[in-house]
Amino acid sequence: MFISYKVAKASEYLVITGSGIDDIKLAKKAWVLLGQSSTIIDVSPVNYTFEVQAMSSEKLAFLLPAVFTIGPRHEDQQSLLRYAKLLSCHNRQSNHVKDLVQGIIEGETRVLAASMTMEDVFKGTKDFKKEVFEKVQLELNQFGLLIYNANIKHLVDVRGHEYFSYLGQKVQMEAANQAKIDVAEAKMKGEVGAKLREGQTAQNAAKIDAETKIISTQRQGEGKKEELKVKAEVKVFENHREADVAEANAELATKKVGWAQLAQLAEVESVKAVAIKEAELQREVEMKNALTRTEKLKAEFLSKASVEYEIKVQEANWELYKKQKEAEAVLYESQKAAEAQKLAAEATLFARKQAADGELYAKTKESEGLVTAAEAQGIYIRTLFQAFNGNYAALRDYLMINGGMFQEIAKINASAVQGLQPKISIWTTGNGHSGDGSTINAVDGSVSGAMKEVAGVYKMLPPLFQTVEEQTGMVPPSWLATRSVTSSNQS
Repeated sequence: MFISYKVAKASEYLVITGSGIDDIKLAKKAWVLLGQSSTIIDVSPVNYTFEVQAMSSEKLAFLLPAVFTIGPRHEDQQSLLRYAKLLSCHNRQSNHVKDLVQGIIEGETRVLAASMTMEDVFKGTKDFKKEVFEKVQLELNQFGLLIYNANIKHLVDVRGHEYFSYLGQKVQMEAANQAKIDVAEAKMKGEVGAKLREGQTAQNAAKIDAETKIISTQRQGEGKKEELKVKAEVKVFENHREADVAEANAELATKKVGWAQLAQLAEVESVKAVAIKEAELQREVEMKNALTRTEKLKAEFLSKASVEYEIKVQEANWELYKKQKEAEAVLYESQKAAEAQKLAAEATLFARKQAADGELYAKTKESEGLVTAAEAQGIYIRTLFQAFNGNYAALRDYLMINGGMFQEIAKINASAVQGLQPKISIWTTGNGHSGDGSTINAVDGSVSGAMKEVAGVYKMLPPLFQTVEEQTGMVPPSWLATRSVTSSNQS
């Protein structure tokens, strides 16, 4: 199979599978490579005509002729992929696709019809169609199909179940009866209307005559009313004029009386004012006399009491002042003592804080010095170790010699035996003489190899027993060893 370039029509899509494609690929045009295969699917809608037999909730069967226009949902990529996977291998006019769609529509229609009465189905055809459309669409979504249009025709009776025929006859009879009723009502309305019109004509004529007479009488009464009204207004005007003159005369008389009363009142008030003034002056004179007598009595009888009172008040004020000053002095001393204690506490706290800061600083510096010394010692040790070419034993010996460790060990050993007179025995496991001139017996032989070591042990025993005896005075048991040593020089 060669590489080819394929282009789909306007209502078609290419479905490509094979190498390099994980699942499937949809395209309008594409290269089909080696190892790939392509299929063309048509997405234009198709009409499916069904005659669904259903049954209402009253167990009444009926036929539902319907035409559904169904096609792939091409505007949704996922739905188109689903259709390509599930139904692209079948022709849309094939029985497989038709049976699938018909099974879904019949199942949902039967379920919906079983929950409704025949009257509800017949009267609510529009709602019934909407319910069927929505429920069928939910099922078709899983196949990537879309209902473009659904047309449900008139419901048809199943043979043996002529419900719609009887229902039609009932409707026809009801319509005929209603027509007869409407005709009778129209005839009655015509006759009643004619009589009503005649009566209304006579009533309107009588009404017009009565209204004419009323208007004529009203016009005559209005003329007389206007004449009487003018006369009354003239009389009222004359009465108003007379009332105004009488009111002016009365007002003048009232004012004259008022003025006379005011004159008399002024005269009486002036007399009363003179008498009141005289009484006030007399009262002031008497009050002055009373005050004079009171002052005199005060001077005579209360002067001494006032003086004593003043003295007592001054003494009490002095005692109070004295106690206040003493209390203030105690309070001042307490405040000063508290301030002194506070200052002393602050000074102690400051001193402790300074000491703690100094100690912390000293410890910090000491730690820094130890760290620095340790770092320097480490550098020193590394330098010496490198100088000895990594020989640890040589480095250790150098440090011990340089640090005077051997001299210190000698001093410690000398101080340990100072003032003592120990018996010192020097012996060896080889042939020869000791440093102090004493002769040590040894086993002579020409043993070599492993036996030489055993011989060395036996050589060591005699001088060991001798040393133990000299140092502690203890003689080894007879069963262990018996010694016979002659020496010319022992110390």
